[in-house]
Amino acid sequence: MADIKPLRAWRYSVRLAEQIPELISPLYDVVSEEQKEILYQRPNNSLHLSLPQDGSAVVAKKTLDDWKKNKVIEQDPLPAFYVLYQYFRIPKSEKLYCRKGFVCHIRAHDWEEEIVIRHERTIPKTVARQTELLDALQMHTSAVHGLYTDASFELEPHMDDAAAAPLGEVTDYQGVRNVLGVIHDAEVIKKFMTVLRAKQVIIADGHHRYSSTLAFAQEKRKENPSFTGEEGFNFNLMYLTNAASDDLVILPTHRLMQKLPRFDPEEVKQKLMPYFELAAVKDSSLLPELIARKKHSFGIIFKEENLTVALKPKLDDVDWDLSDAVKALDLSILHHYIIEKALGIPAEQQVGSEHIRFCQDLETCIAKVESGEIQMALIASPVTAEEMQKACDGKNVMPQKSTFFYPKVICGLFFSSILEDEFNALCTPF
Repeated sequence: MADIKPLRAWRYSVRLAEQIPELISPLYDVVSEEQKEILYQRPNNSLHLSLPQDGSAVVAKKTLDDWKKNKVIEQDPLPAFYVLYQYFRIPKSEKLYCRKGFVCHIRAHDWEEEIVIRHERTIPKTVARQTELLDALQMHTSAVHGLYTDASFELEPHMDDAAAAPLGEVTDYQGVRNVLGVIHDAEVIKKFMTVLRAKQVIIADGHHRYSSTLAFAQEKRKENPSFTGEEGFNFNLMYLTNAASDDLVILPTHRLMQKLPRFDPEEVKQKLMPYFELAAVKDSSLLPELIARKKHSFGIIFKEENLTVALKPKLDDVDWDLSDAVKALDLSILHHYIIEKALGIPAEQQVGSEHIRFCQDLETCIAKVESGEIQMALIASPVTAEEMQKACDGKNVMPQKSTFFYPKVICGLFFSSILEDEFNALCTPF
C-alpha cells in the first residue's frame, strides 16, 4: 500500500546549532501576524521559504539558493528516516504526552488509489499557491502529518533507540520539546518500509501541501512521458505517527461567525428551536464541560448570553450526500442544522466562506464575541481518532477544519529536495 523511502534531508548547518530556536517557525497556515513580524526580521528563519514575505516564489527561490551557496543549510550525506518525538502537555491534564513519529518520503498516491486518504476538502487557490512554491523551490519546506495504524507498535522500539541518541532538540513556540533522531540502519529502514507497505495513511494535517505535490507530479508526468515513477516529483515529505497511540491528541475547533447580514440573536434562537433544545448558561467558560460526551450538543456564545443546544431526538437525518459515518459526526450536525438551517449558509458555500472562522482556544472565542469582532461562537467537542477513521473511507470527507491535531509539526528542522541530483544522490536502493 503506502510506498515510503528514506531521504537525505537538508538541515541547518551545525555551526548554526545554537540558533535553531531562532530559525524554526510555525507552519505557514497557522503562523500569526505577530509571529510573522518577528520571524521575517531573522534573515535565516525557515518562514522565508515556507511563506515568503511578499508572497513571491521567485524570492523564496533566491533565498534558498543563497542558503545553499553560503552553507546556511547543508544536505546530510546518508539516507535516513528522521525520528521526531514531541513532548507536550495539554490543559487540565497532568500527563506529559509524547507523540512519536518519523519523517520519510512517501509516494504521492492519487486519492483514487485510496492509499493516502484525506478527511478534509481543499481550497483550489491555496493548492495552486503551494504548487507554485514547490515548482520554484523543488523542495518541501515542511512535512505533512500522516497517520498509520499499528496496534502492535512494531516500529516504536527502533524510534525509541534513535530518540535516545538525538541529533538535537528544541522547544518551539507551542512550548513543545522536539527531539530529532535518525535511523541509518538499512535493515531497520527496510522493516519500516515493509510495515508501511501494508498500511493506509490518513492525512492528519497538510491537505493543501499534499494536494500540491499531487498537482505538481501530474504536471511533471505530462512534461516527461518517459517518467519512471521514481523521480523526486513523485514523492511528498511526511511525518508519520501511529494512530493507535494514546498520545495522539485532537483538539476541538470552534466556529466563529462574522459578517452575517441582519444578524439578530433572538431570530437565530427562533430558527434553532425546531431542531434543538436550548438552555441558558451563565458562565461561557463552562460550555465545553457541559457539552462534553453529549452527542450532538454544542455551546453558543452571543454577546449578551450563552446557550447549550442539544439536537432533538430523531433529527439526525442530515440530508447531505455523505456516508452515514460522516453524517453522524457532531460537526456535520453543527454545519447542517446551525450554519445551514439557522444561519442560512448553504453547504456548498461553507468551505472558504468569509462568514466562518476557526479557533481552538475558548478564551479567544469569548474575547472576540465580547469585543464585537465576531457575532457569535459555536463551541464543539473534539472529534475522536476513532470517529475520524470511520469517516475516512476514501470517498467522503469531513466538514471543513474538523480536526486540530496538537501539537503542530514545526518548520525548519529539515527540508526535502526533489531535484534529481539531490533526491537520489548517494541514496542506497532499498
